[in-house]
Amino acid sequence: MNDQCQISKLSNNRKVMVPSSILHCAFYFFIILTLVTGCSNPDETGSIGVQIEQLTQEKTQLQKQLEQSQKENEQLKQQVQVLSGLPESVKLENLNLLENIKIGRYTGFFDKDKDGRKEKLIVYIQPTDEQGNALKAVGAAEVQLWNLNKTSGQAMLGQWKIEPDELKKLWFETLVSIYYRLTFDVADIIDSLQEPPTVKVTFTDYLTGKVFNEQKVIKAP
Repeated sequence: MNDQCQISKLSNNRKVMVPSSILHCAFYFFIILTLVTGCSNPDETGSIGVQIEQLTQEKTQLQKQLEQSQKENEQLKQQVQVLSGLPESVKLENLNLLENIKIGRYTGFFDKDKDGRKEKLIVYIQPTDEQGNALKAVGAAEVQLWNLNKTSGQAMLGQWKIEPDELKKLWFETLVSIYYRLTFDVADIIDSLQEPPTVKVTFTDYLTGKVFNEQKVIKAP
């Protein structure tokens, strides 16, 4: 055998000199071809295509989220610049702020479908400023219905929380009053009420972070 060539025997016993480098290349090519052919069945190819499509969609969604975050960040920067440039006379402590909340006198039970059974609880909340004027304060409200004559484990009959995005839709202005009007379904509570319950309201002001509490005894249904 020559150092640079190998001898291959053909069917007609003729000897052909084949460079060893070509044999090595052919061998490696055969291995690669086998691996590629074995890995690229139709099912796996389709699965890879689905994954690529999902990743593309996720990338698009992330890009949109990033753009939205950048937009909101820019708005916040502008707000900070505006607030930092305000004169002392209009700083936060000198603005018209929430000082108190009142539970409206019409708070009570209501027969919505006129069937003789009061299945709704309507709670009127009126936020007021330092002068006692109604103020559409931005915040969250929590309402609880209690029977204070019962033991502590059974005293609270119902509890509801209204977030700011929902609360702002419940603001009403009439000729005689301005308030938040909150309505709750108490059909499953009515039957157990035989004496006047107590409505408790907790209002968290999102501008100042203050928490206001008020309660009122209402008529039994």
